[in-house]
Amino acid sequence: MALISTESLERVKQAVDIVEVISAHTDLRRQGTRWVGLCPFHEERTPSFSVDAQEKLYHCFGCGVGGDTIKFVEEKEGLGFAEAVELLADRYGVELEREKEDPRAEAKRQQRRRLSELLDRTASFYAAYLWDSDEAGKARKYLAQRGLGEEVLRAFDVGFAPSAWDKVLLRGQRAGFKVEELRGVGLVQRGRGGGEYDRFRSRIMFPIRDRRGRTLGFGGRAMRSDQGAKYVNTAETDFFHKSTMLYGIDLAKGAIAKAGRAVVAEGYTDVLALYQAGIEEAVGVMGTAITEEQVASLSGMVDEVVLALDADAAGQEAMLRAQRVAAGRKMRLRVAAMPAGEDPAEMMAAEGGAERFRALLDGAVELTAFQVGLVLDRTDTASPAERDRALGEVAPILAGLGESASRDDLVRQVAERLDLEPAMVMGRVVAAQPATGGPGEAPVRGSATPVTRRTAELTSRERRERALLAMCIALPAEGKDYLARLGDQHLSPMGMRALAWLREHPEDPASNLPHDDSELAGLIAELVILAHDEPASPEAMELNYLLLEQRRIEAEIAAAGERDDYERRAALSRDRAALVERIARTERVGS
Repeated sequence: MALISTESLERVKQAVDIVEVISAHTDLRRQGTRWVGLCPFHEERTPSFSVDAQEKLYHCFGCGVGGDTIKFVEEKEGLGFAEAVELLADRYGVELEREKEDPRAEAKRQQRRRLSELLDRTASFYAAYLWDSDEAGKARKYLAQRGLGEEVLRAFDVGFAPSAWDKVLLRGQRAGFKVEELRGVGLVQRGRGGGEYDRFRSRIMFPIRDRRGRTLGFGGRAMRSDQGAKYVNTAETDFFHKSTMLYGIDLAKGAIAKAGRAVVAEGYTDVLALYQAGIEEAVGVMGTAITEEQVASLSGMVDEVVLALDADAAGQEAMLRAQRVAAGRKMRLRVAAMPAGEDPAEMMAAEGGAERFRALLDGAVELTAFQVGLVLDRTDTASPAERDRALGEVAPILAGLGESASRDDLVRQVAERLDLEPAMVMGRVVAAQPATGGPGEAPVRGSATPVTRRTAELTSRERRERALLAMCIALPAEGKDYLARLGDQHLSPMGMRALAWLREHPEDPASNLPHDDSELAGLIAELVILAHDEPASPEAMELNYLLLEQRRIEAEIAAAGERDDYERRAALSRDRAALVERIARTERVGS
C-alpha cells in the first residue's frame, strides 16, 4: 500500500497520548517524570514497566520489550505498522496523507479497497434479505427457535443468501464489479460446464470481520438437508484466512479489554447467544481447531482466555492444542467444561442457561489441570501398566508449568489418584522438563522476536555499555566523541546495533524507531528513558568508556596468551596498567 507520508506519521505521533493508550492494558502511576506499572507483556509482581510520556516511549526493564505508541498498538492489537498508524489516526482525529508510489502498487491498493467495498455491500445485502424477503422466513424462524433475537442478529449483520443461482453475481455486475473480482473474494465460483454462480445459496450468512469491522469473508449455514456441508466458509483468498480470524472480534474487543478476559466458543450461534446474554467478550474459532494465529491475536489483547468449546473429543483436542500454541505467552488458559452434548448456544436457549454458563465461567479450571484430569479419568488405576502410561502422559504437562504452587498441588493430586509416592511423580516431572535456551530467553506474547534477557541478568559489560550509550543521548555534545570512539571490541553485538542507530540518528534517536526490529526498538526506548532518568556527567561517561576499554585490552591479552605471543601480551599488560591508573584518577575526580 502507499506509504504514509512522513508529515502524517509525525502528526499521529504528536497527537497520541501514550499513557492513555497503554493504560487500557495495565494500570500506570506517576513516579517522578515517568509512569510505571506491571508489564502487560510478561508476568511480574513488582512493576518494571516504564512509560516516558514526553518522548512517548515505553520499556520494560524486566523482559526488555519497548518502543513507541505505534509499536505498542502493533503488539497489543496484532496489527501491522500501517494498520496501527491508521487506528491511532482514527482515534485521535488525524487525517493521513500518503506518499506517491509506483502506479502498480497504487492500483493494487485501490483494487483492495474496491474489493473491501464489494464484501461490505454484499454483507449489507444478505442482512437486508434476511429481514425483507419471504424466502428467508424459514431462516428467521430457525434463528428465533435458537433463542436469538432480532437485536443481536442485526448487531452482527446476520443475513440470508437467496436460493437463486446468480443473485449476488448479477447485483455485483450491475454495481460495476467484474466476475473476476466477485470470484477473487469468494462470492461466486465457476461451474463444471463453465459460467459462474453464487457460492452461497439458501444459507444463513454470518459476516466474518476483522477488528476494525471490515468484512473479509462469510460463513454460511445450510437450511436444507440436501445442501451438503452444514457450514460452508469463504474459500481462502487474499482477504480471508480462516486460521487467523476470530468471529465477532470487532464487537467483542471493547468488552474483552473491560472484562480482562476473552471467552472462546466454537461456532457463530454460540457467540451470538453469549453476546445476547451479556457475555459480550465472546469470540468464535469457527471450528474446533484453534490455531496459533488465533491464540497470538488474543494474547496481544488480554491475559486470560476461557475456552468454552464442546466437550467432545474434537473439542478436547482443541483445548490441548491451545495449551501448546500458547506456551511461552503471557496468557492464562482456563476451561469452562461444557456438559456432554450441549454447546453454549443450546445452553443459553434453555431456562436458566445464562446463569448455568456464568457458573461454568466462574468455576473454570486451569487448562493444565483440565488436561491432567482428562488423562486420569481415562486411566484404569487398578492396572500398573495403565498407571505408568498415565504418569508418562501427565509428566510433560506438569513439567511445562515450571516450579510453582500449582504444579506442586497437581503433583499431589496425581500421586493420590495413581497411588504413587509424590516424590516418584515429581521425579518424572523433573526428568520431563524441557531444555531451555538459557536464562531469560523465553519468548514474549505477541512478539516474533525473542525477548531481551532481564536487566538483572545482563552482563557487566552490557550494563556498562547501556549506561554509556544512554549518557551519550543525555549529553549529545560530549556523546558524539564517544559514539565515534566505540567499536565492536567494546560492545556486545546488541550494543553495536544500538551504536549504529545512534550514529544514524544523533539528534533524535527516539524518532522513527525500527518497527521491523522489535529487539532494537526496545533497546533504543530503554536508552532514551535511562537518559532522562539517570544522572549523566562527562566524568561518568569517561569512566564507563575506560572500563569498557579495560575489558577490550584484557580480551586482547587473553587472545595473545592463547597464541603464545608473549611480546604482544607484555605490551598490552603495560597498556592495562596505565589504563588502571587513568580509571583511578577518573574515579577520584568523579567522587
